[in-house]
Amino acid sequence: MQLKAEPDMAGKIVRCPGCNSKIAVPSELGVALPPPTGLPPPSLATTPSAGDNWGQDGDSTASDEPLPPSHSHSYDEQRAARGGWEEKDPANPNPLLALGIGAVATLAWYGILFPFGMGEYGKPPVNAMDYVHDLFYERTWVNYAETFFFWWAMAILYLKLQKLRHQKAAMYLDVLPTDISQEVNAENVGQFIDHLYGLPARLRDSMMVNRIRKGLELFEIRQNNGDVTNMLSAQSNIDSARIGGSYALTKVFLWAIPILGFIGTVLGLSQAIGAMDLSNVSDMDKIMGSISNVTSGLGTAFDTTLLGLVLAMFLNFPMNVLAKAEDDNLNNIDAFCNEVLMPRLNDGGAGSAAVAGDAGGLMEHLVKAVAVSQREFLTDLNALSAKIRDYADNLDKRAAAHQEHVDAQFGQAVNRMREDFTTAVTDAVRQSTEYNRALASGIQGLNNVLKELGTKQILIHQVKKKGWFSRAE
Repeated sequence: MQLKAEPDMAGKIVRCPGCNSKIAVPSELGVALPPPTGLPPPSLATTPSAGDNWGQDGDSTASDEPLPPSHSHSYDEQRAARGGWEEKDPANPNPLLALGIGAVATLAWYGILFPFGMGEYGKPPVNAMDYVHDLFYERTWVNYAETFFFWWAMAILYLKLQKLRHQKAAMYLDVLPTDISQEVNAENVGQFIDHLYGLPARLRDSMMVNRIRKGLELFEIRQNNGDVTNMLSAQSNIDSARIGGSYALTKVFLWAIPILGFIGTVLGLSQAIGAMDLSNVSDMDKIMGSISNVTSGLGTAFDTTLLGLVLAMFLNFPMNVLAKAEDDNLNNIDAFCNEVLMPRLNDGGAGSAAVAGDAGGLMEHLVKAVAVSQREFLTDLNALSAKIRDYADNLDKRAAAHQEHVDAQFGQAVNRMREDFTTAVTDAVRQSTEYNRALASGIQGLNNVLKELGTKQILIHQVKKKGWFSRAE
């Protein structure tokens, strides 16, 4: 297996990313290395090529890997014999494995804290370690759940860290060896792909190698740099979405742990309130026992929240650090594709080779392209004009219908107002007639009374008084 090394690593002892054996980087890069100490030379290994590539993988599994197809076979046979390889999820660990590791870590943690329980159950702690012991052992079931969720989340982060190390180890592979060619074109792209298929299976199944393989296989079919660029960009988005989605369960734990702490607070407060017994205030022993139960419940309430917040804080730091490291690794892969792979791809002009060097052919090609574009533009313009005409006709029809509707409503309103006015005038005339008739009847009655009074005489006698105190007669 060929590896890459930076110049500042010359002469150092490193571990092979394929077999994990210690090997020495040559003081001058390009010198062939002997097999790793204690391992026989691989039977199927080839001599390293000159340049910046160095080292051979002494992994015994190398003999189990299929060799790249021989170049004596036809090109189509080589491409048909590849078939790709099964890709594993580069970011999401096995949840059942993480569950098992989290359960074991939880049991180990409680086993470590068990000897530090020095005080009696329910009594105040005697020292700091006894307080930590009581915090995990004597604070209801909520603290057990918080601890289990914390270690389960930490197990997920640990497995993700192992996957990240695997991805970083694959970055040392020389996926585009310069001994094949300085550029990748239609004639030698198959050799570069065969080189990728010859890498160890453990390292070739990585985001780095998979993306390079997909880009080269697309280039082998399309031979167009633009298509390869679009595919690599889309694959980068897919890998980024995978990495972001792999933190979903961990974020759930980060949310659930403090929520469990608040649930423990509610349970502790309920226990404290339920423990209050003031039925007999004269019994001091009962009152002191009640106060002791209340303080115990309050201690449970506050300790569960404290543990939830502390565990959430300790979980948040490694989760964000790991997320940053995975984003950086993904950015390094994107940078390699943009700065190394794409500049070395040579598609020969991507369809313009037929007219290269021929000005007349180029002009004919441009004229045809412009004619096709113009024809498409005119077709779209006619379709747009027809739609606008339809819209205008529909608008006229709608305006006429709206005017008819307005006229009908206005006529109905005028008729209704005329009817209402006629009814109101008729009622007023009738009431006025009745009033005049009643007034005439009253005047006639008054005339009759006055006539009767005119025929009668009223005599008025005046009696003179005889003195100041005389009685009238």
